[in-house]
Amino acid sequence: MSPSTPLLDTINSPADTRELSLADLRQLADEVRAETIDAVSVTGGHLGAGLGVVELTVALHHVFETPKDVLIWDVGHQAYPHKILTGRRKGIRTLRQGGGLSGFTKRAESPYDPFGAAHAATSISAALGFAVARDRRGDDNAVIAVIGDGSMSAGMAYEAMNNAADTTRQLIVILNDNDMSIAPPVGGMSAYLAGLVSGGAYRRVRRLGREIVEHLPRPLKVMAKRAEEYARGMATGGTFFEELGFYYVGPIDGHNLDHLVPVLKNVHEIRDRPVLVHVVTQKGKGYKPAETAADKYHGVQKFDVITGQQAKSQSNAPAYTKVFANELIKQAERDDKIVAITAAMPSGTGLDLFGKRFPNRTFDVGIAEQHAVTFAAGLAADGMKPFAAIYSTFLQRGYDQVVHDVAIQRLPVRFALDRAGLVGADGPTHAGSFDIGYLGQLPGFVLMAAADEAELAHMISTAVAIDDRPSAFRYPRGDGIGVEIPELAAPLEIGRGRIVREGSALAILSFGTRLADSLKAADVLAARGFPATVADARFAKPLDLDLILRLAREHEALITVEEGAMGGFGAFVLQALAEHGALDRGLRVRTLTLPDTFQDQDKPEAMYATAGLDADGIVRAALGALSAGGRTLKGIRA
Repeated sequence: MSPSTPLLDTINSPADTRELSLADLRQLADEVRAETIDAVSVTGGHLGAGLGVVELTVALHHVFETPKDVLIWDVGHQAYPHKILTGRRKGIRTLRQGGGLSGFTKRAESPYDPFGAAHAATSISAALGFAVARDRRGDDNAVIAVIGDGSMSAGMAYEAMNNAADTTRQLIVILNDNDMSIAPPVGGMSAYLAGLVSGGAYRRVRRLGREIVEHLPRPLKVMAKRAEEYARGMATGGTFFEELGFYYVGPIDGHNLDHLVPVLKNVHEIRDRPVLVHVVTQKGKGYKPAETAADKYHGVQKFDVITGQQAKSQSNAPAYTKVFANELIKQAERDDKIVAITAAMPSGTGLDLFGKRFPNRTFDVGIAEQHAVTFAAGLAADGMKPFAAIYSTFLQRGYDQVVHDVAIQRLPVRFALDRAGLVGADGPTHAGSFDIGYLGQLPGFVLMAAADEAELAHMISTAVAIDDRPSAFRYPRGDGIGVEIPELAAPLEIGRGRIVREGSALAILSFGTRLADSLKAADVLAARGFPATVADARFAKPLDLDLILRLAREHEALITVEEGAMGGFGAFVLQALAEHGALDRGLRVRTLTLPDTFQDQDKPEAMYATAGLDADGIVRAALGALSAGGRTLKGIRA
């Protein structure tokens, strides 16, 4: 190899790392870090998490024989270095782009991604499944789950660990602690201890000691076990994990390959019980702008590598998330019963702003959506006015609690559903596709969708006023359309929509922010001689039955438009029309929804066009409905 040739250029697969020296591995880690920074500067995406695990990624692929040895990354947003080392370097600058690499692990993308992920705390459960399948086959490959300390706030991780010791003898969990929330300061002594307790000699002595203890009288046996656990806990902090049946190793410096490699080689040889390796890392490691940023550059836009300056939005309209935060602050200044809850997403939901204004009324429960929902239910049951700000896709994780703890008890929890509809670069795992259906089917719920930022303000005010049942309002990722927001928005009348434009040929009934495209479609239809009424439903539950029946009675065709999956708003409207005989009069109805597929990442406008939910798609559906009724559409391809 030429002295000027980057070492990374010689790595086509993890196998190419296995004969490298520690010095070479350190060079490789530096080059992978630089490649990751450069790639994300072009694509945007999750940067800090990946930078924090560069050395860990290199060490894992060096020690273990992936993909035969199964390596599962929790969440997957830290897996960009992993992708670079597993044959996907050529495509790394297509991350999160249409037709490009996923921003998370994805089974269809590579054999080195054995389990797809984008939500937290799934890795240990999935790894246990792989371990049991291996055991049943009689194979001997390793199974490794890498989980961050943030994900350890989710109960599912402990459920899996509690089950693991009784289920398999061979499982490795890497706890990537990047917040110093568990570990004491890391240095040479802790690395020495980690190497010591993971080594064969120490384990043989422990095993011998256990055998001797087994022959002692029961009281002495119990005392000896407690003394040994106490001693190890004092030295390493691992007693808690030992109680769950794991052999604890750590904490170790996750950026020191001289420490990582020998410890991983040692734990690779442990076959008698599951192992947890506690690795301490720094999120954003090796890139100064990320290291010094409050969020460690968790998620970034395209940026300048030299300065770290991120590209800014060209829109002059506020983001929906910021509108929510500002309006909730206004309401909370008038009502001291309002409290806000987030599940580890304070900045993503805007509750960081609310928290600055009302620190004692803001609760971040960690990655624990189930707890967040029932916690909110308890608050509501005792007279508070809780707003649970949770992404639509993440609320899926707490659905049983929404049903059992909130809806059945008719408790006035207010759900702020951020990221409703398609989310672009984050792809299908983060799309808010299903909440209209899964909340709209619950008795007693009030379900709203904002057409613009002013409507969002009104819906927040409406939610504050609803004190006898649960409610939810949904809004998308991204910026509003620039409408003026009232100084203090008034509540809406429950279950009442609005007519935005009058026409005679057909009606377009929109639920949510597709209203803007519905109006564009109406312009096109009017120019072609088919004036359309456009209405904003505002509510999917309760439906505005008077409005729906009027639209059905006065028009030849009715088009419903929503940013949600089949079985949502359009299905509710069809049910209402059928129950009232409106379909018997020959009304032609088209329900425009997201397609019955999981759409891969792309620009949101491209995704909505593919789904047929842009202005062109609405026009096509409208002309198709009119032509089905015998309309002559000269020169128009319906």
